[in-house]
Amino acid sequence: MTHVLLLGGTSDASLLARRLHQDAVPAVFSYAGATRSPAAQPLPTRSGGFGGVPGLVQFIRTHGISHVVDATHPFAAQMSRNACAACAQTGIPLLALERPAWQPEAGDRWVTVANMDAAARALPAAPARVFLAVGRKQLAAFAHLVQHRYLLRVVDVPEPGSLPVQGATVLVARGPFGAEGERALLTEHHIEWLVTKNAGGEATRGKLEAARALGLPVIMVQRPDVPARRSTGSVDSVMHWLAHEGVAGAMLSMP
Repeated sequence: MTHVLLLGGTSDASLLARRLHQDAVPAVFSYAGATRSPAAQPLPTRSGGFGGVPGLVQFIRTHGISHVVDATHPFAAQMSRNACAACAQTGIPLLALERPAWQPEAGDRWVTVANMDAAARALPAAPARVFLAVGRKQLAAFAHLVQHRYLLRVVDVPEPGSLPVQGATVLVARGPFGAEGERALLTEHHIEWLVTKNAGGEATRGKLEAARALGLPVIMVQRPDVPARRSTGSVDSVMHWLAHEGVAGAMLSMP
């Protein structure tokens, strides 16, 4: 019997959850627990870590999981590594629902870096107005660069004193964010640099289009490495995989 563990947290995961519910496919949706008020899902939901690979293996076995779909954020590398290891140990098939990375277009002024520390080093020494669109967990890399004025955008209202970047302007908002609104935001706050992670997808692409239109430099942090795994960018392909994985040894070619 099919029983899917959907490792979520992205808009793509929410789309897949709705499709699984619509098609009456038994599944459980797992949030990492990083957001206090995550989006509601039409599936049974759990939140929080599993306790590393051993805990995930136990969860898979205890709950009779037949398939795992990794639709976590592209920068949730540890969860993806754990999923690969746990599925290898249990023999449970794994598929990543993974959005393609953004690619620079004509007019973009990207500075591509490998990680957040490199992003901090890529900022100018002179004071600048910087939009840190990197998530609250990544802010520590910029804490020592006190000469800059930062704009931050977070999903949850931060506790007083909890942000490592002091004196920043903090906006609490949940995407998607369109290009027009992002351009207005960058203009209103006189932003000179944008720092972001190459998350891919459409929900947050607007800031890149806005930066391009305004001629702003973008420090683009590349995705962390994860083990080789089967992946697709299509919810339809995930549903096809769930219906055919293991049937007469079927192997699908993921688009």
